[in-house]
Amino acid sequence: MIELCSVTKRFGNLAALDGISLKIGNGNVLGLVGSNGSGKSTMLRLISGVFEADEGEILIDGEDSFENTAAKGKVFFVSDYPYFYNDSTVKNTADLYKRLYTSWSDEKYSYLCSLFPIHQNQRIINMSKGMQRQAALILALSCCPKYLLLDEIFDGLDPVVRMLVKKLIIEDVSNGMSVVIASHNLRELEDLCDHVALLHQGKLLFHNELDDTKMGITKLQAAFATPPTNADMEQFEILNANSHGQLYNLIIRGSQDEVLAKIRTLGPMFVEALPLTLEEVFIYEMEVAGYDVSNIVK
Repeated sequence: MIELCSVTKRFGNLAALDGISLKIGNGNVLGLVGSNGSGKSTMLRLISGVFEADEGEILIDGEDSFENTAAKGKVFFVSDYPYFYNDSTVKNTADLYKRLYTSWSDEKYSYLCSLFPIHQNQRIINMSKGMQRQAALILALSCCPKYLLLDEIFDGLDPVVRMLVKKLIIEDVSNGMSVVIASHNLRELEDLCDHVALLHQGKLLFHNELDDTKMGITKLQAAFATPPTNADMEQFEILNANSHGQLYNLIIRGSQDEVLAKIRTLGPMFVEALPLTLEEVFIYEMEVAGYDVSNIVK
């Protein structure tokens, strides 16, 4: 388990993370989402031991992760801009990681190289952005880490490779690996994650199972012969509302059963709950937090 206990990280006067407490269980896939500059990448760098927390502690299986070789050996971090030396190839980097990570698997490495269209002896810095990410993923998954941290990993990957990456992550999670994925591409996360954490301005707004997060907000359409009054609607915590004639589109905080039961007391001609996406949850939670969502979602 990964545990963040009241973690704060400052850069000058800016608190990139401010008193964050969070637990990531074994075999979980956590989607880390948030506004630009919310602290997602900083959190991944703290967990991997690249940064040291100014306050609080980060535990990997109960051990402090910073400057702890054994704890850090359980974690592999693929940053949003993977770093390689000028002469790095997939092959010579694999030889290096094989010496650094006791969990390295030659069998896994050979298998992954057969799946991705990568030339093992080509210099990685000469590859395209998407190919560099594929190289980083081959190396990361071959290390067989217990905890895999991915920052904007789908950026630059074509649709076929994205499907392959998801399949490989799911396979490794089924074998006990935990994954944290920071991304603005919420549609991709929705296919993979069982938990989601939302950051904003260095604060943790919520951390829930994905299904519980969606169940806490209800999206519905309803048609009324007589429009409901403001007094009728005061019983709801409405996150978003618009109407077209007699048809109302509503986003309301609360469980679907609870919200539908209350709406039906207003005598609608028609009412239907609609599927809610992670992107919509994100947008409406950020609106509640006072953030201009027009610049967030890709």
